[in-house]
Order: sequence, then structure tokens, then C-alpha cells
Amino acid sequence: MAVQNPDKTPSRKQRLQERQRRQLAVVDTVDKAEAKVRKAEVELAVAVTEAVQVFGDEQSASEGLDMPVEAIRRFLGMTQDHVAGGDHDAEAEGTS
Repeated sequence: MAVQNPDKTPSRKQRLQERQRRQLAVVDTVDKAEAKVRKAEVELAVAVTEAVQVFGDEQSASEGLDMPVEAIRRFLGMTQDHVAGGDHDAEAEGTS
């Protein structure tokens, strides 16, 4: 960051550069958070799939987890999509 004279207002170019720097920092923060959310969703989907196996069916898992059946099915679908896509995607995201 450039040292500025407190008596001098920043130029239009400097203000624009600072604004762009802040915007890029925010975009980077959001990108990192989205990656964490995707990873957490995959982990939750795997856990829900295991719960369905343990409880025996979607309805029993729904009651045992206090989670709507629709959510159970969504997570089961995510697990199927993840398995169909291969595990390499989650591993690649986890290394970034």
C-alpha cells in the first residue's frame, strides 16, 4: 500500500485502484467460502447416506435426524452425483 500525504487527497486513479483491490479481496473471500461450503455439503451428504443405511430407509433417517425427507433425498442425490463424478473433484478442492 502506498504511503499518502494526509494533506493531499488521493487521485482518481488511486481511488479506483483501491476500490478494485477491495473488490478483488471480497471476491477472493467469497470464492474461498463457496469452496468450503461445497466441501461441507459433500461431507454432509456422505453422512446422511450413511445414516440412511444405518436407519434402514429414508423415512426412518428423516425421523432419526429430524430432517425433512426432501433434504435426505437431496443429499442422497448429491452423494450419487459425487460418486458418479469420481472422488478426485473433492480431493482437488481440498488441496487449494
